[in-house]
Amino acid sequence: MDSVGVEDTAEQLNRLVDIGETMARKYWVTITNPPYAAISNLSPKVNDFVKANYPDSKVDLFAVFIERCGLMTRVSGYQAMITQHAWMFLASYENLRDKLLNKELINLAHLGPHAFDEINGEVVQTSSFVFCNDFFSNYNSTFVQLVGGKNEAAKAAMFISGEHRFNKTNEQLREIQGTPYTAYWASDVVLSAFKKSHLVGDVSEPRVGMATANNDRFIRLWFEVNRNKFGINISSRKEAVESRKKWFPFAKGGEQRKWYGNNDTVVNWENDGFEIQNFKDEKTGRIRSHNYNLDYIFSSALTWTVIGTEKTSFRFCPVGFLYSNSGYGLFCNNEKTKYYLLGFMNSKIAASLLKILSPSMGFESGYLRKLPLIESDSLDSIVERVKHCIDGSNAEWDSFEVSWDFKKHPLLRNVSAISEAFAQWQLECEDRFNQLKANEEELNRIFIDIYGLQDELTPEVEDKDVTVRKADLGRDVRSFISYAVGCMFGRYSPTYDGLAYAGGTWDDGKYNIYKPDADGIIPICDDEYFEDDMMGRFVEFVRVVYGDSSLEDNLRFVANALGGKGQPKEVIRNYFLNDFYTDHCKIYQKRPIYWLFDSGKKNGFKCLIYLHRYQPDTIARIRTDYVHEQQARYRTAIADLEQRIANASTGERV
Repeated sequence: MDSVGVEDTAEQLNRLVDIGETMARKYWVTITNPPYAAISNLSPKVNDFVKANYPDSKVDLFAVFIERCGLMTRVSGYQAMITQHAWMFLASYENLRDKLLNKELINLAHLGPHAFDEINGEVVQTSSFVFCNDFFSNYNSTFVQLVGGKNEAAKAAMFISGEHRFNKTNEQLREIQGTPYTAYWASDVVLSAFKKSHLVGDVSEPRVGMATANNDRFIRLWFEVNRNKFGINISSRKEAVESRKKWFPFAKGGEQRKWYGNNDTVVNWENDGFEIQNFKDEKTGRIRSHNYNLDYIFSSALTWTVIGTEKTSFRFCPVGFLYSNSGYGLFCNNEKTKYYLLGFMNSKIAASLLKILSPSMGFESGYLRKLPLIESDSLDSIVERVKHCIDGSNAEWDSFEVSWDFKKHPLLRNVSAISEAFAQWQLECEDRFNQLKANEEELNRIFIDIYGLQDELTPEVEDKDVTVRKADLGRDVRSFISYAVGCMFGRYSPTYDGLAYAGGTWDDGKYNIYKPDADGIIPICDDEYFEDDMMGRFVEFVRVVYGDSSLEDNLRFVANALGGKGQPKEVIRNYFLNDFYTDHCKIYQKRPIYWLFDSGKKNGFKCLIYLHRYQPDTIARIRTDYVHEQQARYRTAIADLEQRIANASTGERV
């Protein structure tokens, strides 16, 4: 080296030597709270280094520190850390867990969220543990479950109480595939089920659904598309191509709902998905590589929401569906086994076991594969009960117009009073709800007996966990009004089941007792300015469907259900003016099928059109046939008022 700056160079070398000695040194005790950071978010240099040197913990920096600190600890020394709890159960840390099982866990406090009050809004779930860098045969590790504590003080009180404590050996943890440390609270009966039973993955294929790479381009809600281009009940890729349809049902997860439902999304799979499979990345210009699981599309399956709440729910999908990366498919060739699996998956048993395999809010297919499945002599009884659950949930789902199998509104019955129709509907909903709850409780009881968990679980189901709706006067009358508007536009007809028109060829023969609006433009007015005003058309709909004699009583019932004050027609008119469209957008998930033209907050002019009846001259006709007419009426009214003012006394003029 050149003599210039040799002192600085020597100082830097000495510092590097000190760092090297420190990093290479072995410690009797290693303690730290490491940084939490996904490796993919760090610099390329760090990313490459971690992948090359710590492949078993490369997902997050905290896990790399678990592995690194273990290497810095002497044999029989201790490693104490507080980290995120994901290493305990996520599949991506399975190899790391295998390494940790070769040393001894002395104790672990499963803290969960909100462990530190000073960290406001904490959502990170944590665990604190001590490992001994040695292995003792049949050592009983101590676990303290503090996840239920809502804050630091609550967790401290739980810890000091000495309760919520469990003991497990490494050998016991190994009895569950993937060796999740979250199995610490599992009883011997549960561990025995994992050890001796078949797994769900042995009798079925849980599969990841497809990612489209551009949902805005390839996915729609079913009511946005032309019904003639929508293919349902398609059973194979070949049949889908031959149908020449563009849109097909797409299982996409959705809210918590058991047995059947959440069927509202379609995907563009025209010509065997040619456009999706050849879609180029906008940045790279390359076609993205995807695993579509093409051998399974259009097959009947069980589906579930992958990311959700602490519990998930499983639903039956008939043939004709494709599956998304947020609504996976579980496929099974044996029909009875499929229904048996659905009953098991929606039971308290599966929910409890999934908390061991995935305590977070993610239920990827890998976790389902590892669930223990015990065969039962009660197969036929379970299958029949599960089918009843599917039928009840299916019937409830199809009672509302967001279902593509919706036939007609449940308040259209062979009676003259809407109040009587609602009473019948209310009784029907109550019976369905109670029957479904009873079936779910009986399935829980059967599976609790099968797994021998009578001392740990009870079969009861809370009302809030039954995922069919009871009758609701306000909601159901609003949906009745929505159906009536659909009849005004020709989307529905009181004497025709299902969609009468949603694109394609118009058929006048479907509309015999109530004719749709001729031009597909329906004004919403604060007075009777037009013959086809929405209020006038609604009154006519109620009269046609329920008869003349009960018209006033029916309008009064509707108005009372809306909760407004004043004369019935005034209340209903105000609902159309102020609230109908907000409700419509909510029901249709901000993808309205009726489009509102609105002149502003003072309700000077409003009208609705139906997207499937939109024509090139629609907006021009709104302007000439309606807006100009409304303006002319306002001018006439203003001129009349001015004339009266001119001839009025001072008091009258005010």
